[in-house]
Amino acid sequence: MTTTSPRAASSRATDRAGLAGVRNTWILTAFTAVTNLADGVTKMVIPLLAARTTGAPLAVSAVALSLTLPWLLTSLHIGVLVDRFDRRRLLWIADGVRAAAVLALVVAVARGGAGVGLLFGCGLLLGIAEVVALTAAASLVPAAVPEAGRERANAWMAGAETVCNQFAGPLVGAALLTAGTATALGATAATYVVGTLVLVPLAGVFSAAGRTSGPATSVHADIRAGLAFLWGNRVLRTMALTLTVMCACWGAWMALIPLAATRAMGADDGQYGVLMSALGLGGVIGALTVTPVNRLLGRKWAMFADLVGTLVLVATPWLTTSLVLNTGAAFLGGMGGVLWSVNSRTIGQSLVPDALLGRYTAALRMFSWGALPLGSALAGALAQGAGLSVAFAVFALAAAAIIVPFLRLLPTGELTGAAPYTGGNPT
Repeated sequence: MTTTSPRAASSRATDRAGLAGVRNTWILTAFTAVTNLADGVTKMVIPLLAARTTGAPLAVSAVALSLTLPWLLTSLHIGVLVDRFDRRRLLWIADGVRAAAVLALVVAVARGGAGVGLLFGCGLLLGIAEVVALTAAASLVPAAVPEAGRERANAWMAGAETVCNQFAGPLVGAALLTAGTATALGATAATYVVGTLVLVPLAGVFSAAGRTSGPATSVHADIRAGLAFLWGNRVLRTMALTLTVMCACWGAWMALIPLAATRAMGADDGQYGVLMSALGLGGVIGALTVTPVNRLLGRKWAMFADLVGTLVLVATPWLTTSLVLNTGAAFLGGMGGVLWSVNSRTIGQSLVPDALLGRYTAALRMFSWGALPLGSALAGALAQGAGLSVAFAVFALAAAAIIVPFLRLLPTGELTGAAPYTGGNPT
């Protein structure tokens, strides 16, 4: 009779976990790509439908805002939801809601057109579902992928999210619209269904681990616990504040670059497309190179590259009207953004207990993604009152101002070590 040594059994278990982690990484990447492609299409098609329905700028902007407003209004509560329920089921529910909302628009278009009220309501549903999906997907990575493979998983997911949501989605939406609005929306609804099916073979247990079985806490108490944990950890607090400033700078750049490129730089439609595509190309390169960059520089300095990239992104239109240099700055900004995203997710998944990961992810995105429209609004006001150059200069100075605090407050050591969560206020 042969016996198996504990070491051999442990080795085989580790190998099985590693293989499952690789498979789960592929599944999560495919899910991220498919659903973000559909999100990118809806963010292009729905505001366009609003513009066709009414000529009122306020109504059109309200419909566009409905797609992103839930990040400010619902993130913290959805973070609690993600920490209380099975995260894969939440992904299925989110995709079901998105498919239903888009199908409602298909029916409305087939009957003669969708009104502004319906577009706004469907936009809110899609926005809320996106908050649920992105928060749950990021929070279940530790349960789906062993620690050794998380950097790769985060890199692939961040790359898919950036390319499909921000760049491929609008291009696919424009192509689908040539076949008709109902066709474009119907294809989008089908894509959400495909995303749901992709998750079926995902292996693992995806309810938050580490919560105690004591008395139930209120939603507001859970929100306070999540915010307290984020604020009480110097690494997480530094990353959150730094990212908030950078996102405001990105919001400003996105708001001003159409005018700067077409007027100050003299770009035609094709050249402007190349400029914007440079962001996506940089994001792809960042996702492909994050592991060697981390090995060469370490996580802190890889993330510092995003601070430099953001500074270059917003300072270049202030300093020069060269289209070539601004396209290069966009590439560096896109690459740095993915380097930051991958490393910050990996660090968060290491430092934050699983029972708090949904609330942490939601709070971080509320601060950072909430800064995008604020940066856009402030940039527009500055440009209107003092000119494009002054607006870019203000945000370039803001990007430069966060460099020293980041370097001083973020440690250079290994950024790992989550403590067990026993409920209550985990500070």
